Amino acid sequence: MSVDDLDRRRDWSDEEKVRIVEESLQGFRQGSVTARRYGLSRSLLTRWRWEYRSGLLSSSATTGFVPLTISPSAAASCEVASRLRFEDDMTIEIGLPNGRRLTIPASLDPTILARLLPVVDGS
Repeated sequence: MSVDDLDRRRDWSDEEKVRIVEESLQGFRQGSVTARRYGLSRSLLTRWRWEYRSGLLSSSATTGFVPLTISPSAAASCEVASRLRFEDDMTIEIGLPNGRRLTIPASLDPTILARLLPVVDGS
C-alpha cells in the first residue's frame, strides 16, 4: 500500500451508502458504532442519513423518477382518450426527485401536467 492509497478518499456506491445507513438506523445509538466500523466520520454518516430520509439517496434497485415528454402525436391521442375517461375520484400520485409528492386527478390534461411538473419539481 502506497502513501497515495492512504490519502485517497473512498468512493462509496449508492448501494453501499444505503446499506450502511440502514445498518446505522437499526438501533439506539448505532450511528457512531456504524461510522467507526466503516471508517467514516460521524458527520458524513449523518449527511448520508439525511439524504436517505429525504429520498435523495437510493440504491439502483429502487425505482426513480422518469422524465415525461409529450410528442405532438401523443398529445392528439390523449385528447381522444380524455373524452373516454370516467369522471370519478381516481387520482395519481407522483413522487418527485426532490422528495415532494404530487397527487393529481387522473383526468388531468397531460399538457397541464407537463407545465406543472417543472414548477413543482423546482429542478
